[in-house]
Amino acid sequence: MISPQTLGRLSNIHQLLIQLVQDLPATEVDQRFHPELPSMGWLLGRSVYLELYWLQEKLLQDNALSSLVQHLFAVDAPDHEKTGSQLPPKDHLLNWALEIQEKSLMLLANPRSLPAHPWLQNGWLGDYLLQTHARIYERMISVLSARALQQVSDDYLSQSPLQAQQPTLNTMEVSQGHYRIGAREGAVFDNEQPIQMAELNNFRICLNPVSNAEYLFFLQRQETDHIPWHWRRDKQEHWYAIGLNGPMELQPDDPVSGLSQRQAMAYADWVAANVTGFKGAILQHEYQWEAATRTQGLKNFGRVWEWCGNSFQPYADYELPVDAEMVTREFDGLHFSQRGGCLHTQPSLRRISYRQSGKIEDNFQFTGARLVLPPEHQEDDLYIEQWQRFLQQ
Repeated sequence: MISPQTLGRLSNIHQLLIQLVQDLPATEVDQRFHPELPSMGWLLGRSVYLELYWLQEKLLQDNALSSLVQHLFAVDAPDHEKTGSQLPPKDHLLNWALEIQEKSLMLLANPRSLPAHPWLQNGWLGDYLLQTHARIYERMISVLSARALQQVSDDYLSQSPLQAQQPTLNTMEVSQGHYRIGAREGAVFDNEQPIQMAELNNFRICLNPVSNAEYLFFLQRQETDHIPWHWRRDKQEHWYAIGLNGPMELQPDDPVSGLSQRQAMAYADWVAANVTGFKGAILQHEYQWEAATRTQGLKNFGRVWEWCGNSFQPYADYELPVDAEMVTREFDGLHFSQRGGCLHTQPSLRRISYRQSGKIEDNFQFTGARLVLPPEHQEDDLYIEQWQRFLQQ
């Protein structure tokens, strides 16, 4: 049975998805604002298709509607650029979405209208749909951010220019031991399971992600271009940011956002080589992040996704889900892990075991960085070399 609370949250996320598309001019619904991001219309269509597919095709054995749009929105559909021109007009898309969403809620609210199925036990499918839509919602915000970056003029003048600050060492130590990694049973994604124990050497982890002021300190000393995705310079050479609502000031203590994994790695390498106390610093491994958060109370996260140094891989003894639409597709050797969530991450995804990923040059996922270091009094070069090699496995 789907709980009333879950039904209410599903209704809310439906409204959010609809509103984001409704607010766009009709000519921009099927427009791509970034080569790595689909259109807003495609993302809304994808969310609707998944409800059709899981509820009506899989549970009710009726693919009359899902088959009509499978070529557009299924996981193995052609590239978004090829299907964008095939999307229905904005009004038709919204009407279709509203109709399917309403029908889905009615089916989930009336258990007798659906056959007995493992997906319905303990409300699993309702929670899974909620989280799937939350993922799509966050990707929509990335698209709108890319749109905002294309529409800003160059006449903004910063009133509170960002000042650089040398990175400061503020860490806690995590002891050597075995730590729980992953999620228990429930409505979680395949890449979070199975739950396991990971053996970690002791390490130090920075209590805070890299700040805007600290990143500017690094940026001012580089000959190469490592500018965050949404940073811009005004006519007086002062840095500011582009948000969803236009230009805004960069707050010095806020976590830096808009970094690619390559930029995050460059920052870590530079700090390790040039700032006193940071010898051996490197991007965190996602196991370290989870261990520190789960057992040591690392709390200052959730404002930006934090790049990790390890590639995005399935856990030991990983099992493919029974349904192709539930399979993680990023286990390809090209993606790196991200942890922690950002300001746009919905509550349904804010759990310690949740993982997402991006390619090395992706900078549009509201991503920053957090560093880990060797334990105190163990900074000899041989130890650091062995330790860094372990983290990069």
